[in-house]
Amino acid sequence: MKKLIDLLLYGNYWIAICALSMVLQTQIFLGFPIQYSVLSGFIFSSTFFLYAAHRIVGISRLSEFFDVDRYQVIARFKSHIFFYALITGLASLYFFFHLSWTVQLALVVPGILSLGYVIPFLGNRKRLRDLDHIKIYLIAVVWAWVTVGLPALTADKVWTVPYLLMALERAIFIFAITLPFDIRDLVVDKHSGVQTIPSVIGLKRTKQLGLYAVIAFCLLVVANYCLGTYLLSDLVALLISGFSTLYIIWISDQSRHDYFYSGLVDGTMVLQFLLVVLGRLLF
Repeated sequence: MKKLIDLLLYGNYWIAICALSMVLQTQIFLGFPIQYSVLSGFIFSSTFFLYAAHRIVGISRLSEFFDVDRYQVIARFKSHIFFYALITGLASLYFFFHLSWTVQLALVVPGILSLGYVIPFLGNRKRLRDLDHIKIYLIAVVWAWVTVGLPALTADKVWTVPYLLMALERAIFIFAITLPFDIRDLVVDKHSGVQTIPSVIGLKRTKQLGLYAVIAFCLLVVANYCLGTYLLSDLVALLISGFSTLYIIWISDQSRHDYFYSGLVDGTMVLQFLLVVLGRLLF
């Protein structure tokens, strides 16, 4: 069982499924059926590729932490992860060239930011994620644009008020669930000389910030329900997702096993999608 979980989490299948779930959720709100599309194929494969590449680059810089379980697993299967990165990178290119030119153009900025997050192109071999405070905001903005903006763009609704609110809602949700990872990575980020929100304001205030972020998320959900974007079942599903996510943020600390973060915290995205699907099926 542990080998299967390690494969899902550190082989980057799980985070790619999370990204796919968020895209499919947006497509449900757009009125599209849950089915294969070139966009969903691109987002799944490109997420897989970027996180695989991130692990390959990251593990080469963290040899001091090879006694940590997740780094042991990643180092052991580095060649496998490299193979996954190669295959999904090629798949990403295939899907990219089958997207409309408007979507391709809309991917330029998030694509550059995503690659800059992974590839050390700055001075002293730094990546964008190695700059103080910036990584959590990059993740929130890029995930919101890719999982809300791109599906809305394909439906010509990207600049409408409901989908702008949904993009903000998604960005705040991603921001909230990224805070626990900054808590987990306090020691690693300190070793790398990177200042993050928990290192500046402390653990307690970071959790309070997560509380405020989830409250803002819930208020935006209610606003979009009042605008008619969401059904009542969607409202209930998203609020349940918000409150359950808040509990997970609140119990985050450095003593938690990485499965808690890479599995459960990331899994809040899949949970949110499944709650929306279940609500639509039942009501």
